[in-house]
Amino acid sequence: MKSVTEKTQILLLEDSPTLSAIYAGFLSKEPYDLLMAGNGQAALDIINTQCPRILLLDLNLPDMSGMDILKYIHKQKLPIVVVILTAHGSVDVAVDAMRYGAFDFISKPVEPKRLLITLRNAIKNQQMSQIIDEYRELDRQDFCGFIGSSMAMQGVYRILESAAPSNATVFITGESGTGKELCAESVHQLSARKDKPFVALNCAAIPKDLMESEIFGHVKGAFTGASSERKGAAALADGGTLFLDELCEMDLDLQSKILRFIQSGTFQKVGSSKQEKVDVRFVCATNREPLKEVQEGRFREDLYYRLHVIPVVLPALRERGNDILQIAKKLLQSISNEEGKAFSRFAADAEHVFLSYGWPGNVRELENVIRNLVVLNNAEAVTADMLPAPLNQFSSSTKQPATSFTQSVTPVAEAAMSDNSEQTSVNTLAASSANNSGDKSGDNSADSAESSSSIMPLWLVEKQAIEQAITACDGNIPKAAALLDVSPSTIYRKKQSWDE
Repeated sequence: MKSVTEKTQILLLEDSPTLSAIYAGFLSKEPYDLLMAGNGQAALDIINTQCPRILLLDLNLPDMSGMDILKYIHKQKLPIVVVILTAHGSVDVAVDAMRYGAFDFISKPVEPKRLLITLRNAIKNQQMSQIIDEYRELDRQDFCGFIGSSMAMQGVYRILESAAPSNATVFITGESGTGKELCAESVHQLSARKDKPFVALNCAAIPKDLMESEIFGHVKGAFTGASSERKGAAALADGGTLFLDELCEMDLDLQSKILRFIQSGTFQKVGSSKQEKVDVRFVCATNREPLKEVQEGRFREDLYYRLHVIPVVLPALRERGNDILQIAKKLLQSISNEEGKAFSRFAADAEHVFLSYGWPGNVRELENVIRNLVVLNNAEAVTADMLPAPLNQFSSSTKQPATSFTQSVTPVAEAAMSDNSEQTSVNTLAASSANNSGDKSGDNSADSAESSSSIMPLWLVEKQAIEQAITACDGNIPKAAALLDVSPSTIYRKKQSWDE
């Protein structure tokens, strides 16, 4: 981010050479890089090529209205702060310009002090807006159909936002059910091709001998059953996006034809010698490890490097912390409305299971679980006993991960993590001390002192228990909190106090 003292590019749009020279004199000793334009078209050319940070805009121009330029900047959402320069008689017009995002207006004749103060305020305002936008990006709850605010998903959102406007190929990897097709649709919807077709082709769902025809089409009589000419996905996606899902399932022979198609943009229908040319943007996805497929000879290396331009790795649901509950609540609301049920929330025991379960089927499995329990039950809150297999076994049979963890936590640590941790831990420590010394009434004072020295401070016991839980959960604090039966905010608060 630029500071106020760094060179800031300012465009001065004023048709009067005399006034332009005066304003330039006002700014000559300031840390600004001043560009000047004498008409609207010249200003638009500078805006579209250099995008200055601030525009000093005169509304009365020889070739167009200054309002037209302001409306253009507003419509294109350009990061330009506009300051209107206006005569006294056009103040009403300048105020109207505020509706299109003008930052301020200065009445003519322009005073040097007023101009400099306005420019400094404009720069500070822009800096503050950038900071706010950055914080908003770090805390997005949803994005193009995705739900979740975890750091893993914030990274995915930023990559998609940056990659979508280009024509570069996007290569999506992730486990089944993580939302790879939704990710591909997001790339399409955020691109300039959004009004053109989005064609998805699942390479694993089509027999190998029909795959070439599905992609490139065929002419009449090309093979048995080809009773008429047919367009393939490549022609249907012309001008838009072609999404090749489960790409690593594609036959090696067809991979070479796909490579030529990507390189040249041309293809031949099955049974035809005619070359056809299309303009498509490629997005592909796989739930396998593509480099491993290349190493084991199942996927062409040259095709991999042609497609692997912008990689997007979708995290598994178990790696997304509280996103699990955010998605579950959204699905619960949607499916309950669809089925005419009254469910509106999850009970604490159900949330505990949801955060502790591994979700091998990811979001697809989560959706199926919620649909199952909504259809088969009637209540206002989802409880753990409503959950279908294997979640019901997970919750009723001692909650496997919780058991394995708590077995390794000392009774003192368990007590330290309870709701009444201070009093319970003090009582537990006292009982522990009594057990150690009750049968040794004859011990001397040295033995008692040695026994007392083995007791750790309460905060340290609690700290060890929390750190042990976080380590056991691979750094997943919400999951660790669920296993310790406290809220994640409790852990965050305690970690902060230890740091201080």
